Amino acid sequence: MMTGRHHSERSASVYTKRTLALYDRWVLGFSNRYVWRCQTEHLLELYRRHLTDNHLEAGPGTGRLLADTLPQLPGPVRRCALVDLNPDCLDHASAELAAHGPERHLADLLQPLELPGPRFASIALNYVLHCLPGPLEEKSGNVFDHLRDHLEDDGVLFGSTLLGKDIQIPLAARPLMAAYNRMGVFDNGEDSLGGLMESLSQRFRTFHVEVHGCGVLF
Repeated sequence: MMTGRHHSERSASVYTKRTLALYDRWVLGFSNRYVWRCQTEHLLELYRRHLTDNHLEAGPGTGRLLADTLPQLPGPVRRCALVDLNPDCLDHASAELAAHGPERHLADLLQPLELPGPRFASIALNYVLHCLPGPLEEKSGNVFDHLRDHLEDDGVLFGSTLLGKDIQIPLAARPLMAAYNRMGVFDNGEDSLGGLMESLSQRFRTFHVEVHGCGVLF
């Protein structure tokens, strides 16, 4: 049986220099619009509403969402940090965000995080949970707990994930999501909106969710 950490490493290993070069066009351009039906504009709006000048990006991917919205802040960026299990993701996102001097932290979000320095005013977690192994309530709870340790008391954690259960999954999404689950890229066949809301309600004073296609923003 594959352990949680090994499964995390397997899903993270999919993102190589080659696949990251295609990620923005395939995921942010094509898949979000035509497959998941969760427009990238919805994700960007999350950043516009909640991004601060003291920010941690958990699972940055290519760094594109952050790179598009950091320049829209009213003042200079005080701190920009990236945390990911995959060094290729850190390399790619760091290069994308080089103008902001990003910190790099190589770590597994399912494990307690040792991040030096003060806590963050905002933390983003986009398209990460559906790649992690295990029941949504368990994996999201672990990740939220580990990130919350590094969030200011009045800070905000925001993000998105793709669900595999108890929502209307777009027809075009069903075969691709099934294939990703078979390959170990996703583990979200049992991820439900109720499970995510339960996890959020146990850890945060207030929360809000929006469903777009098979994606949920929180």
